[in-house]
Amino acid sequence: MGLTIGVDIGGTKIAAGVVDEEGNILSTFKVPTPSTPEAIVDAISSAVEGARAGHDIVGVGIGAAGYVNRQRSTVYFAPNIDWRQEPLKAEVEARVGLPVVVENDANAAAWGEYRFGAGKGHRNVICITLGTGLGGGIIIGNKLRRGHFGVAAEFGHIRMVPDGLLCGCGSQGCWEQYASGRALVRYAKQRANATPESADVLLALGDGTPDGIEGKHISVAARQGDPVAVDSYRELARWVGAGLADLASLFDPSAFIVGGGLSDEGELVLDPIRKSYKRWLVGGNWRPVADVLAAQLGNKAGLVGAADLAREPDPIM
Repeated sequence: MGLTIGVDIGGTKIAAGVVDEEGNILSTFKVPTPSTPEAIVDAISSAVEGARAGHDIVGVGIGAAGYVNRQRSTVYFAPNIDWRQEPLKAEVEARVGLPVVVENDANAAAWGEYRFGAGKGHRNVICITLGTGLGGGIIIGNKLRRGHFGVAAEFGHIRMVPDGLLCGCGSQGCWEQYASGRALVRYAKQRANATPESADVLLALGDGTPDGIEGKHISVAARQGDPVAVDSYRELARWVGAGLADLASLFDPSAFIVGGGLSDEGELVLDPIRKSYKRWLVGGNWRPVADVLAAQLGNKAGLVGAADLAREPDPIM
């Protein structure tokens, strides 16, 4: 179907990239992310215009962090942008004169991994993104499953702990409060405060206090064998694996793909996740067990996936 443009809306920059049918990014154009919703629409359009220069483009896919309707046109709600019932498709189309589809950013990243990354060769894949929060995507029978209203796969807001920790969504006990980058830092701070003698390396990487611990410190310290850092990763993995076991009971995929910033740590995080998943999987000793794979596309997954989904037929048809 030709070249398409994928758009990734980040907290500090908006990136647009021209992507071919093999998932290759041919060119990119980036603009700063403005502070107002109206300016963000203009910035998306500017990024698209910058990326399309010299290319014959047939469509645009936008990955937006929020609830997107099944028609791939309206953002019902975006937690980090003041979008409420935002007609993003129509607004960008009017500015760039190209067909536009809007996708949830985690869905777009999942599709990118399924098509061009770790999911190649699989028909049934569940993706999770472990970053500041926890997102996901469902591919069953080679199709992205959005749900009836378009807002499926909000895995981070499955309630894992009744009356548990308060989540930014307003609920309590959501999975992402126990399995995310924020959770990892919280575990490390709590453990370093309780047993500082077991966190010498970790504390030295910051300002010497538990409050000074950052995510990047935990990774470095864990690789040096710091007991608190290693135990914090194990606690994170325990919750991730338990959640994957629940998802396996729902979807029975052949593979789970773990993406997001935490997946960059490779086996440091993936090995204990696999062990936890097997531990909590019902009948795990007697049934086939899905692969748990690291995402391969990194921060390009959302852009590439959004561009490729712009070629996909309208899911309502």
